[in-house]
Amino acid sequence: MILWAVLALGLVTPASADAEMRRTVVGADLTEEQIDSVYLAFGFERGTVPELRLTNAEEHAALSGILEDKVIGTRAISCVYFELLPEGSGLDVRTENISFCTAEMYRNALTTAGITDARLVVAAPFSVSGTAALAGVYKAYEDMTGEALSSDARTAGNQELTLTGELADEIGDEDSARSIVGDLKAMLNETSGMTDEELRETIRGIADKHHVRLTDAQVQQLLDLCRALERLDPNRFTQQVEDVQSTLQKAEDAKEQVGGFLRSVRNFIDAVREFFGRVSELTGGKS
Repeated sequence: MILWAVLALGLVTPASADAEMRRTVVGADLTEEQIDSVYLAFGFERGTVPELRLTNAEEHAALSGILEDKVIGTRAISCVYFELLPEGSGLDVRTENISFCTAEMYRNALTTAGITDARLVVAAPFSVSGTAALAGVYKAYEDMTGEALSSDARTAGNQELTLTGELADEIGDEDSARSIVGDLKAMLNETSGMTDEELRETIRGIADKHHVRLTDAQVQQLLDLCRALERLDPNRFTQQVEDVQSTLQKAEDAKEQVGGFLRSVRNFIDAVREFFGRVSELTGGKS
């Protein structure tokens, strides 16, 4: 019953998709029962989509130098359903039991890696960070297409995902973290001509604009990400940055509308209190 409800919502439609353009990648350290629970999150039965396994060694290979080994851990848990879509479809991302990386972070990282039209579900049988999930996406992509993604693109995608998540966690604001990274991506043509010290000052200026104070270590991480992104085609980020800025502006507009409404309510309540206060004065406190 749950399966058909999920399919009816259009989250995943394996029956109608080209089998050659779909893959699941499951963590090699999961039990059969845990894998079944992940397929429930995917929304279709196991065996209907070609399945690959991702080992912890592969996760370490993908994230070495980006995350500390202790953060990557010793078990491969994160799983993905990945489907390539026709050009112009965009990115459809959903997560289940992923505590650290958001759907928007995955979208941005996929675009950085050069994947712009796909459906992705990242899931786990219990709460995990999801930082290793991109390794599964890359494995699925390369298995389907027979083409290897650029190592620079893979590295930059992983860097962006992990750094945005860490920054959001440390400053307590995902929107600001994504805005800072987005602003840097929007000016890659300029940053490529800057010295490291000039770029550090630029990063601090961007952070100040978003009312965020960065540590020297965070500035260095953003500098390293920027240099990694500069090795890619900056034109691929144009639409992504515009989409991020539009999403964040809508969120800000919504906050302003809510704030305006609450101010109106407070003003109304104050006016009512003032009215009854005057009435009480005129009647000597009698009603």
